[in-house]
Amino acid sequence: MTTLAASLTPRKQVARLAAQILAPLQQGYLADRSPDVAALARLRRGAGREAGQLPDLWSLIDTGPLHVPPDDARPLDESDLVRAEDALHMALTLWALHQQSRPTGMHQADRKDSRRGLGTAVRRMMKPGEIDEPLRKRLVRAGTAPDLTSLAQRLRDIVVLLRRADIPLDYALLAGQLYTWQRPGGADVVRREWGSSFHAWHDKDAEKPGDAAPAPAGDKTTDSTDTDKDAS
Repeated sequence: MTTLAASLTPRKQVARLAAQILAPLQQGYLADRSPDVAALARLRRGAGREAGQLPDLWSLIDTGPLHVPPDDARPLDESDLVRAEDALHMALTLWALHQQSRPTGMHQADRKDSRRGLGTAVRRMMKPGEIDEPLRKRLVRAGTAPDLTSLAQRLRDIVVLLRRADIPLDYALLAGQLYTWQRPGGADVVRREWGSSFHAWHDKDAEKPGDAAPAPAGDKTTDSTDTDKDAS
């Protein structure tokens, strides 16, 4: 039992809950179900903003399971809960921004045969065999953000570019990383993970049938003027 309790860390609890929330929302949005389309529009307004600024989102991001952890997880203390809630808010609102107007799911699980981490996603926006310095610097700036608000805004800029390039991201993985980022010494851990996934990506991994073309490096990071079913 001790081994089991140690296996589900707070980070894994956050990532698992993010996946559980995202799955039905994304499925419902892609099926054009009105409640889910409306939920995405509400979530999108929180992208790049602190969790407490939009009480309207509290009902959409149910963090209740974190307060009653399963048998294979240790209870989260008050500081852990705050970090977890902030991480979930940031990840889910960024996903909502990313998913807008897209006919396929922009949240896709990271797998060994299909990497979906942030570093890999940024690298996929670059031309094969080249390093686009402006794009790389965006990732570096996100990793060196001085606080959570700055991190949210810098990630928002990256997500806008990923959205235009139709490049998906594992938002459950990101939620876990955002939780870790807030812990003492955690920013260094997450920077290494983002850097590792950036450098581990190879051109041959990206050019598969149906993959989107890279986004132009000079693309502005303002919201597009797309009008679609969830425009608001």
